[in-house]
Amino acid sequence: MFVFEEQEIRKYISINREIIEQIEGGFTKLARKEVNLPPILRMDFPLYDGEVDVKTAYVQGMASFAIKISSGFFQNHILGLPSLSGMMILLSAKTGLTEALLLDNGYLTDVRTAAAGAVAANYLAKELVDVAGVIGTGMQARVQMEALYLVRPFKKLLVYGRNRENAERYRKEMESKLPVKIIMAESVEEVVRKSDVVVTTTPSTEPLIRAEWLHPGLHITAMGSDAEHKQEIDPLIFQKVDVVVCDVKEQSFRLGELHHAKEEIEMADVLEIGEITAKQKLGRGNDQQITICDLTGTGVQDTVCANYAFNLLKKAAHL
Repeated sequence: MFVFEEQEIRKYISINREIIEQIEGGFTKLARKEVNLPPILRMDFPLYDGEVDVKTAYVQGMASFAIKISSGFFQNHILGLPSLSGMMILLSAKTGLTEALLLDNGYLTDVRTAAAGAVAANYLAKELVDVAGVIGTGMQARVQMEALYLVRPFKKLLVYGRNRENAERYRKEMESKLPVKIIMAESVEEVVRKSDVVVTTTPSTEPLIRAEWLHPGLHITAMGSDAEHKQEIDPLIFQKVDVVVCDVKEQSFRLGELHHAKEEIEMADVLEIGEITAKQKLGRGNDQQITICDLTGTGVQDTVCANYAFNLLKKAAHL
């Protein structure tokens, strides 16, 4: 059994076109019924504003499958600790024996989540994106924009965060990573109205984006809601958009933004991103449409990402 720690994992695995293509392939296999995807196991810790998720999936053709443990404790910043953590355990799909521990401290989850956002934007955003917008200033706000830039090289980035100091820190850091102009927005409304693509990355429990702010050509990727009590999107938005997409319908209607929009939209009216990547369904049809994608995070992404990382790490270590 191999053990890889966060520092080594970060050295060899990054957000790039290759991991985006790998995650896209995982979604395609899911649509083609080539994945065994069990429900998420989750546990909440209300006293500490915390949660733990366990996700897994077996993807046909892959020698190994991952069991991913991911935690989010959103009062950790008070203690000077990161909010997110976790690890991936890779097991043989033939014997069930443990092959590797990827002690990534949540890094691979950040990578695979960002890659999924890029897949969504690549099929649902306009071909030419001038302004991108992000709600939130945490890690996903960073990696989502890095991944988005690879598929839609935008010129300006609007960012809104409730804490001005954190938003300023975000601006300085992202200026060193992306060759774009970064603008501090005064409100969520400003971000939505002025952007071609908006990504929401918060653990909010109340809607942040309102239906009246939508405009032709807009694409929204909502990835913050992965539990019943979380919500970033006004449910009325789902009545006004032209294309509604998610990663897994059953999961999104239980945990995602669609959980709060059951009265506004039927499951039959929602596409899964894999149906689009597999060319079974059409995503965006023209530049005037408004599109939205509800990403809750899947075990498919974890197994694909863990296999990808393990192969690179073994190659780097000449194993």
